[in-house]
Amino acid sequence: MNQMKNVIIIGTGGHAKVVADIVLRSSDHLVGFLTSDAGREDFMGWPVLGRDTEYRKFENCCFVIAIGNPGVRERISRSMDGVKWHTAVHPSASISAVHTSIGEGSVVMANAVINPYAQIGRHCIINSSATVEHDNIIEDFAHISVRAALAGTVRIGRRTWIGVGATVSNGISVCQDCMVGAGAVVVRNIETPGTYVGIPARKVKQH
Repeated sequence: MNQMKNVIIIGTGGHAKVVADIVLRSSDHLVGFLTSDAGREDFMGWPVLGRDTEYRKFENCCFVIAIGNPGVRERISRSMDGVKWHTAVHPSASISAVHTSIGEGSVVMANAVINPYAQIGRHCIINSSATVEHDNIIEDFAHISVRAALAGTVRIGRRTWIGVGATVSNGISVCQDCMVGAGAVVVRNIETPGTYVGIPARKVKQH
């Protein structure tokens, strides 16, 4: 049996509400929240314990960053030196036990599917009902949105955000620092950072 963890969530936005639910459903102890919003005292009925820069006060806790923006997650994770990161997995998520790995600090939400030989990096988000098929590689800080579908042998680069309901076809690589819009279908490798939308996905903005 896994030992109950004392968890502090970084962030007090909508994403933090969902991560808090995962922590509670996993029978871990939600200690409270840290935030960059000055003056806030409580969130969802739990205490706001201070600013995210005050993490050193809580040596016996582990932390999870509940902020959707990949760049912000990376910045905060780099600023919090030497902490224990919590990997939050909703009990309803289906995660293969066959050569599948999930990096520290990542969040896997309700009804997500992660299939054999998939590798999820650090501080990633696999959102509600997203599908990560076999042999996928999801690099650090990526965000796979609600109902997004990644077919087999897909690679998603660091800090890339796959939008709601988007699809990435078999064997496709998407480079780092991309935004793939909601409902887009990626059928060719994406090698240049930018925003991609449509069917098939095409670049509309350079990053």
